[in-house]
Amino acid sequence: MKVCSFLPAATSMIYQMGLEELLYGVTFECHSDKPKVVRSYLEGNNYTSLEIDKVVSESKQEGKSLYYIDEELLQQISPDIIFTQDVCDVCQISTSYVERAIYKLKKQPKIIPLIPRNLDDVFDNAVTIAQALGKEEAAYNLLAQLKKRTDSILNKLRENNAPLKRVMVMEWLDPIYNCGHWIPYQIAQAGGVDMLSNPSGYSIVTPWEKVALYNPEVLVVAPCGFNVERSSKEIEKLTQLEGWNNLKAVKNNAVYIADADLFTCPSLHLVDGIELLASLLHPDIFPANEKFKNRCVQLYRKKQCPECSKEFTCSSSDCWCGKFPRIMPLDMNKECLCSECLEKIINKKLKHQVSWNPIQHS
Repeated sequence: MKVCSFLPAATSMIYQMGLEELLYGVTFECHSDKPKVVRSYLEGNNYTSLEIDKVVSESKQEGKSLYYIDEELLQQISPDIIFTQDVCDVCQISTSYVERAIYKLKKQPKIIPLIPRNLDDVFDNAVTIAQALGKEEAAYNLLAQLKKRTDSILNKLRENNAPLKRVMVMEWLDPIYNCGHWIPYQIAQAGGVDMLSNPSGYSIVTPWEKVALYNPEVLVVAPCGFNVERSSKEIEKLTQLEGWNNLKAVKNNAVYIADADLFTCPSLHLVDGIELLASLLHPDIFPANEKFKNRCVQLYRKKQCPECSKEFTCSSSDCWCGKFPRIMPLDMNKECLCSECLEKIINKKLKHQVSWNPIQHS
């Protein structure tokens, strides 16, 4: 049996269930060394969030797809099954596009569309995939392990009488989008509630004024398709908004930038996302997990200056220290300095450099 997965979520599930020997073709976004059958016109472009939103909107209005199929490669693979999706034509190639493309194939594969709306649907999709591959037991074994992890979180929340945290998960930052589909269910299982979300439905543009009025205690920025590094490049579009510093999440140092695939990709890794959320919403109950070290960063962190012991706030993106002259390699093994101490050391360094580099007269 030869299988093609035309969505990263299905590819991820196939690998998690140990069935990758049946996989022969994937998409350009899949974390796999299998041949890339589905490509995107957005590949290789360094668009901003706003530019991407504009391209996507124009494509939808014109009825054009952002994705295309390498038909020659698909013909060579000649798959028996193709997994597609019918949730978001923006995120992945649509089933209707695939159906038009396979008419040219000598052998007609079976198309299995996956339509996850909520968290239970995502888990059911794993069973659907395993059944199609004749390995149903693989799905049930994996789901049983995942259920133990989510049950453990819920049990600890009950044991500690943990209060619900008012949270917002942003699926896009320019313009701002709320979260939808399965993400609100992830938040609920982590001990939070997002009153701006759209459970089982699409995310939509959400005015900043509405976000400010809602005033989340915890804010998680996870633009669809972006990782921490990519999102950090545009975080200023949020931090420069009027009223940003008045948000409770900002005042509580509870603004986080996270890899989007922990939330927006409907794979079984959503359980990882639940665990991450639990540690962000209730850090006193769920200590930070090392596996998320590079997948989620705290935008503002309280630190103590090693020179004067003063407490100050440090930012993981566009920090105030970046405004100082870059004239010295600081000791990376030491903690950050407060602004006053850093300024003193830099001035001392500047004076030292001037004294040792007198102006040469010809």
